[in-house]
Amino acid sequence: MNWLHAHMLGALLVLALAGSTAEAATRQQELDRLVTQYHQLRQFNGAVLVADEKGVILKKGYGQANFEWRVPNTPDTKFRIGSVTKQFTAMVILQLVAEGKLALEDKLTKHLPDYRKDTGERVTIAQLLNHTSGIPSYTSPAFFQNDSRDPYSVADFVKKFASGDLEFEPGTKYSYNNSGYFLLGAIIEKLTGMSYAQALRQRIFEPLGMKGTGYDVAMEVLPKRASGYQLGLNGYVNAPYLDMSLPYAAGSLYSTVEDLYLWDRALYQDKLLPAPLKQQMFTPGLEQYAYGWSVKPLKLNDGKTEVATIGHSGGINGFNALLVRVPARKELVVVLDNTSRGDKLGSLVAGLLSILHDIKPQQPLREISEVVMETLEKASVVEGIARYKALKATKAAEYDFSEPQLNRAGYHLLGSGRVADAIELFKLNVEMFPQSGNVYDSLGEAYMASGNKELALVNYRRALELDPSNANAAETLKRLEKTEGATGKKAKAE
Repeated sequence: MNWLHAHMLGALLVLALAGSTAEAATRQQELDRLVTQYHQLRQFNGAVLVADEKGVILKKGYGQANFEWRVPNTPDTKFRIGSVTKQFTAMVILQLVAEGKLALEDKLTKHLPDYRKDTGERVTIAQLLNHTSGIPSYTSPAFFQNDSRDPYSVADFVKKFASGDLEFEPGTKYSYNNSGYFLLGAIIEKLTGMSYAQALRQRIFEPLGMKGTGYDVAMEVLPKRASGYQLGLNGYVNAPYLDMSLPYAAGSLYSTVEDLYLWDRALYQDKLLPAPLKQQMFTPGLEQYAYGWSVKPLKLNDGKTEVATIGHSGGINGFNALLVRVPARKELVVVLDNTSRGDKLGSLVAGLLSILHDIKPQQPLREISEVVMETLEKASVVEGIARYKALKATKAAEYDFSEPQLNRAGYHLLGSGRVADAIELFKLNVEMFPQSGNVYDSLGEAYMASGNKELALVNYRRALELDPSNANAAETLKRLEKTEGATGKKAKAE
């Protein structure tokens, strides 16, 4: 190759690299712009990481990790990740399978011999992993109201909260279940001879260099730990306290977007788990759920392109997390939020992945719930409803009028003691979405709070008719029917 050819080749290479760098910078800006729009509308506050096969494209914090001290979120801020914890629990269980210490077909009582025999001898480890065990999940509304602030030992918690009568024959149905993962944590401790936290640190976090990930213990001084908040009628408020010993192997971890990127990249290798077991971990069962992972297609913002994803969401007092992998292109999106905005993370992730696939992302809309709540601060619920209907008639494209909007406003009113006003908003939501079981469930809850058990019964029944999988409606209905059964009263749904 002569000098001239070499010089021309070098020039072309420089131009190609420059073009590639410019394209990456433009994509990074587009990703950042979308997240910023969500943040400006108070629909996201946290940290984001977006990556593809070449590495990290965007890694950035948005808003405050602590509102009182105005400490900003950064890529190494530590967030509680809720049920994203489950994939780490599943990994250790499968490592124990690889080591011959248990089998997926083993019955629960083989490893927890003190567990009730009539249930434990029918439930397998695999059924705990994929939410088909039939054991009732402990995270009911009553649990959060009555027990979520009190610490328990693992053994005592299993006995009191994770040993209920089976709701269905194991293996026949899918029902998302935190009790199952609590039991898996107890099995990990039994077989490893160490605490759940120690087992994860030794088997996953230290080998991968995940220095910003661990088991959240409230009393520890943890540098760069975010505080959890909720968006209320008058701005942000601190999230309710939760004793972090209770989510345990179902949801007690904290992490950073940077560490979750290390975790994602490790899953493309066989460092933690042999390939056949790793494939089994990602093989979906009922309802597209595998072992600690949801495996399903995600539709992008053009309304037609679908990508095969493996991911999981997490929600825990004040925090929401969503981790979505696209293995075919080694894409990853991690969003960690500390203002309870789990309702927006799915649309944000879909928008970010759309950008990676050269599809124009959908822009976030202002929430109609905010307009309604602003109106209700100064005016009656009648005026709030009138404002809602006027904007829906004239500016429907500028606001989010989806089902959760009125529910969100209604629950804010319910929480602040404005029960009668909450009922009117829930009734409006029933009018707007008459085929949704969830809106009847909410209206039933408001009637319960008002003391009208008759109308509560009617609406919970309707909720269950429309959505037979609504465990809250079923549980509440059972309780109400016990107390109301003798009256024989009937009421018209409204």
